[in-house]
Amino acid sequence: MTSEDRNRADARFNKTKQAKAGQTDRDIAAKAVLDNMAKLKALRLAREAAEPPRPAAAKKPRTKSAKKSGEKSPALSDWLAGQQSGGRRT
Repeated sequence: MTSEDRNRADARFNKTKQAKAGQTDRDIAAKAVLDNMAKLKALRLAREAAEPPRPAAAKKPRTKSAKKSGEKSPALSDWLAGQQSGGRRT
């Protein structure tokens, strides 16, 4: 094994060593974020348990469409003519 091979091996070893150190920093940061999220969730659940329950909002009945039931839509040919005169091309 020549000194050049040894230097190359040392450089590769040091590079993997640095990569592992970077990975642990990333893991530490991810764990800190997860811990903070868990703490905030616990606080939110405690706050929601302490306040009285809110009454359910009344749902509005849905209408079938915005137009009146007796009103007819224009014929297809009229609608297409309106689209074409309005600048649309098919």
